[in-house]
Amino acid sequence: METQMFLKFIFFSSTLFLLSAFATATDVQYCNKKADYDVEVKGVEIIPNPVTRGQPATFSIAAATGQELSGGKIIIDVSYFGWHIHSETHDLCGETTCPISIGDFVIAHSQVLPGYTPPGSYTLKMRIYDGGKHELSCITFGFDIGVGSSSSSSIADS
Repeated sequence: METQMFLKFIFFSSTLFLLSAFATATDVQYCNKKADYDVEVKGVEIIPNPVTRGQPATFSIAAATGQELSGGKIIIDVSYFGWHIHSETHDLCGETTCPISIGDFVIAHSQVLPGYTPPGSYTLKMRIYDGGKHELSCITFGFDIGVGSSSSSSIADS
């Protein structure tokens, strides 16, 4: 009985922590507002916000799924003032723990933006696919890159 109470306390505490972490999350829009995506995105947190060029930045996406996922990929497209400037593809299991169980999970990606990255407002589009290339979710959100450091760095590989 004490073990069950302890496990419930841990679950409740971690859920509260997750919800509080995303209380000041970035505004997220679905690519297709009429679609019924298999993965529901609950929020995006960017640390630091605004992103500082030449310094590590972490994008954490809180999501939920109604099906177990054993793999897939994430495709990220970045635009600057409406112009597409960057694309990258990541293994879903490289950004979260697989298999992903039914319920809540977090996708986290960290990288260092080059020191020469122009400051300003950017838009990120993220599509999530399962192993069968079925689109599970598609979101867009804005983020800012501040002036910060101008030291030369390369984009970190993930």
